[in-house]
Order: sequence, then structure tokens, then C-alpha cells
Amino acid sequence: MKTPWEGYIKPFRMFGGLYFVGTRPASSHIIDTGDGLIMLDSGYPQTLYLVTEGIREMGFSPKDIKYIVHSHGHYDHLGATKALVELTGAKTFIGEQDVPYANGSVNLTWANELGYDYVEAFEPDVALKDGDTIELGNVCIKAIHTPGHTPGSMSYFFDLEENGRVVRAGTFGGVGVNTLRKRFLDKYNLPYSAREDFINSIKKIRDEKVDLNIGNHAHCNDTEGKYARMGKEADNPFIDPTEFARFADATLEMYNEIIIRRGE
Repeated sequence: MKTPWEGYIKPFRMFGGLYFVGTRPASSHIIDTGDGLIMLDSGYPQTLYLVTEGIREMGFSPKDIKYIVHSHGHYDHLGATKALVELTGAKTFIGEQDVPYANGSVNLTWANELGYDYVEAFEPDVALKDGDTIELGNVCIKAIHTPGHTPGSMSYFFDLEENGRVVRAGTFGGVGVNTLRKRFLDKYNLPYSAREDFINSIKKIRDEKVDLNIGNHAHCNDTEGKYARMGKEADNPFIDPTEFARFADATLEMYNEIIIRRGE
């Protein structure tokens, strides 16, 4: 996408201390921990100004960001991190196997496929392993390694509270099958075992308790549609304890359709 800035979405609070501040091409979220902000994915560098303005609209300063936590090492999820770190001094987290993506050791950030050069490399502060936790203020995030989309894709789960109500939020680290197509794997001499990893990752997290599904792209959880319904329904439309498992099943079906039945 050559013009990701055209995908503006108005920032809003989803539930408790969780806010959407991203764009249509790539979601970014912030979590108010009471002791600073945790950002989930920084997005494209070309849309950083939209993200920082969204943070301000929600009543915070970008300099409140203490941690930047990445779902995986693709350009549309970590491209703006270097600039944000320079602005805020935030500590950065990414799955251990995706560290070479972030620091530019390998040319696999998908930037080229999107029409860009990855010139925003940074050295992550923390290389996450399966089962690690990320703690700041009143938030504790459980990190689960879910490889496939990238070798270091991580899924995250944490509690949110609002008016005494506690819900479990979760996000699947990388659901696209674009990196599992033959032409991509062959182009970069990547192992076909990534496909099996992807299937196993879906099975691994499918039954996690999740009341609020966070998409790392807006279409993954109908971000805009749910926001349009907020205040018009009896309950918050983002809260649905059945959605995460259904999304995992739909992701597996997408894989079967594109990779198995079409043979791509």
C-alpha cells in the first residue's frame, strides 16, 4: 500500500484502559497501565503522525509510552518504532526469532512487498520467549509464541477492568497467509515447515479465554463496525467471549482455502 495514511480511523477507547489509535492498514493500540502506556504495534512510519495525534486526542502524550510490544516483525507493525523510541525512550519487545527482522539482519519485513525499503531498523530491548510476561503498572501481559506468519510471531493476553468488570483481552500475533505462499517461501528460501507452525499456532491459542478480541489489522475484529455500534447496544460490541475461537477457526479455513485447495 503506497498511501497507508489514507486509512485514517478516528481514535477511541475500546474498554477500560485499552484504546485504538491506529489506521485501517495496520492497527496500533495503547494500554493505560496507570504507570505509563504500553503500545501494541507502532504501525507504518508513514502513519506515525496519525498515531501520535490519536494518542493526544485520547488525553495522553506520546512521551507517556514506556513499552512498545510487537506482534511480529513486519514493516506495517514495527516501521514507526525507531522514530517513537527516539521520541520517547520506550523499551521495545518482540519475539526472539523476529529480532533479525527488526534490526535489519534479514530482509524479511515485507517492506519490499509493500513498496518500501526498511530503513527504520532498531535493536529490540527484549527478545520474548514463549510464556514470558510483560508487566507495567496494573497490567500484566502473557506472551505466547505463535510462529507461522513469521518465526517470532507472538500472541498476547491480559486483563482489563472497567467499573468493577474484568474482561480478558487477547490478540493473535500474525494471521496472514501471505508469507506461507510458495512464491514467497521460495523467493527467500524459507522452510515449508512454517505452514505446519501456523496450523499448530492456531490450535495452540484457539481455546484461550478471550472476551475482547484485538485485531492487529482493523478487519481482523471489525474495528470500525464495532466502534460504529458503541453506545447503541446494551453491551460493548467489542466484548464477545465466542469471537476469538471463531476468528481462529476462520483463520484456519482461510489457510485451507488459499494454501491447500488453491495450492498457492
